[in-house]
Amino acid sequence: MARFLFPKIANKARPSIVLLSVVTPVYAVALVWYAFSPKTHEVNYAPAQPIPFSHALHAGELGMDCRYCHHTVERTGVAAIPSTQSCMSCHHSIKTDSPDLRLLYESDETGKPIEWVRVHDLPDYAYFDHSAHVLAGVACSSCHGRVDKMEKVMQVEPLSMAWCLECHRNPEPHIRPPEYVTVMEWESILTGEKYTYTAQELPGVIPSQDCSACHR
Repeated sequence: MARFLFPKIANKARPSIVLLSVVTPVYAVALVWYAFSPKTHEVNYAPAQPIPFSHALHAGELGMDCRYCHHTVERTGVAAIPSTQSCMSCHHSIKTDSPDLRLLYESDETGKPIEWVRVHDLPDYAYFDHSAHVLAGVACSSCHGRVDKMEKVMQVEPLSMAWCLECHRNPEPHIRPPEYVTVMEWESILTGEKYTYTAQELPGVIPSQDCSACHR
């Protein structure tokens, strides 16, 4: 008499096993594709925005401070995306007939926020505090590049763990007096030349390299 290795109830599991054998490879491929897509990792990710906002004009030509629009970077872990009211503080009387700003004025009238597309978006398992970095004197351009020259903002750094650790291990080139973090082309106010701190001059900045610093 033949002996069966599995009980009859195992027959009911066959459809699930077949389904998993098909779904698992597809899921794995999709996960890898998403992990390496421009939205999550790749340099040069530059999504289209609902309004063609030019950082080259506002931050570059007009010299607007980054903190005017991203006003929470010194107080919270998140850099605020500018509200319609922030834009309207200037555009209630500037370029009022521009077709590019139609959505802005509609947002002001209806109260519906503009759906800006986030360019720099870290995964949920990575903890990052903007205020801690800004108050320590980490330059905006160290992470975001020369946004004052960008018509369309793009991601210029990989934002990977290895990239973050590289800065935590050698922060000197990225640190400046906190009041100058938004200055794109940093020059010493004393010498007029490009300047970085030495390890001995760092103002109490000792970046953590523990896992818990970024993964909480």
